[in-house]
Amino acid sequence: MINKILHRLKLDSELERYDKIHKSIEQGIIFKGTNLWILVFAIIIASVGLNMNSTAVIIGAMLISPLMGPINGIGYSIATYNFLLFRKAVKNFTFAVVTSLAASTMYFALTPVSAAHSELLARTSPTIYDVLIALFGGLAGIIAISSKLKGNVIPGVAIATALMPPLCTAGYGLGTGQMNFFLGAIYLFTINTVFIAISSVVISQVLNFPIRTVVDEAQKTKINRWISVVIVVTLVPSIYFGYGLVQNEKFQQNASRFTENVNIVGGNYLLKSDIDPGQKTITLVYGGNSLTEEHNLSIRERLNDFSLDHARLTITQGFSFSDVMETSSEIDNLKGEINKLHSVLTEKDKQLDSIAMQIALGKQLLAEVRAMYPQIQTCTYSESIVFSQSGEQERIAIVVFTGKGRRLYNADRLKINRWLAERVNVRRIKTYYE
Repeated sequence: MINKILHRLKLDSELERYDKIHKSIEQGIIFKGTNLWILVFAIIIASVGLNMNSTAVIIGAMLISPLMGPINGIGYSIATYNFLLFRKAVKNFTFAVVTSLAASTMYFALTPVSAAHSELLARTSPTIYDVLIALFGGLAGIIAISSKLKGNVIPGVAIATALMPPLCTAGYGLGTGQMNFFLGAIYLFTINTVFIAISSVVISQVLNFPIRTVVDEAQKTKINRWISVVIVVTLVPSIYFGYGLVQNEKFQQNASRFTENVNIVGGNYLLKSDIDPGQKTITLVYGGNSLTEEHNLSIRERLNDFSLDHARLTITQGFSFSDVMETSSEIDNLKGEINKLHSVLTEKDKQLDSIAMQIALGKQLLAEVRAMYPQIQTCTYSESIVFSQSGEQERIAIVVFTGKGRRLYNADRLKINRWLAERVNVRRIKTYYE
């Protein structure tokens, strides 16, 4: 049974000839002509994808990128102590990285869209999980190169290890002058490069790739020591960042459970909650009855139940019913004052209308009376109130006519008085003739 399992796990039966593997890796190292142009185009495509936040475009750029070749060459040459091939691989890899950075920096310096979308931000905070992806992706890649049955492993490895997006993000940092983007992305690219190369070293040694140069034990020990140093230097920061990621995720989960628990407190309803795992802060906004010190204390005490002792909690009142009632009362008072002002203005308007009507009526009376008595020259018309001793009030119209020429006799005046009584809608009329 164990023999069957071991037989299934063996790679020797599907292993390609060593000469063919060596030639394939050696050809993948070179960056000139076709490979170089493909690299530049892939960088531009990846930069556009990051700029437009398009995952599909970024995946397409990773599929056509030839960056895996020199990295596998570095690992293979270290495992086989082929220093000539190692220098060649490093030289071509450095050229490819510089070319990629130059192309992406130029693109992001010229593009009018400079906002950092999620695809860009995802390449600035590498963790231990990126190390695992690079390591196992590299293992799959070098095994596929060494096997007769390559299948679709190589494109999948190119997508999984994601060499192009970090380089483009680093170019974004240089093009926009944001060094935090550049440093984070370059570190992620370094992780991918180192652990893909380490994977190549491991598999090359496991599969006993032939050593084509003369090397002594001292050189082997020195090389192995340097490999260990590079691994440690690359690995330690990623472990630290990975630990931070785990702690932030834990804080996010605990804080989410905490906010659900304090959703309703003393007639107050949680309107909004803001959780910042990086700063370890929680902001709560309540609405309802006014929050008291007792309510605030009760909320803060619940932090201990969710392992949030060191979290900074901010509690604010969005709105309270008492404030709404006070505001409603103030609005009612204002409405009352507005109604009073409206009544006063209405009364004033009536008075103004009455004065205007009296002026118009005086003009009409003069025109009508002159048709009968041309000697009348002017007419004065006004209305007033007669107050009696008993307190009664009576409206009265006062009319003054002035004439020139033939005088008005008593019969004429009596006739005019009767006409005025019918013409003016007032019970009492006082008429004066001058």
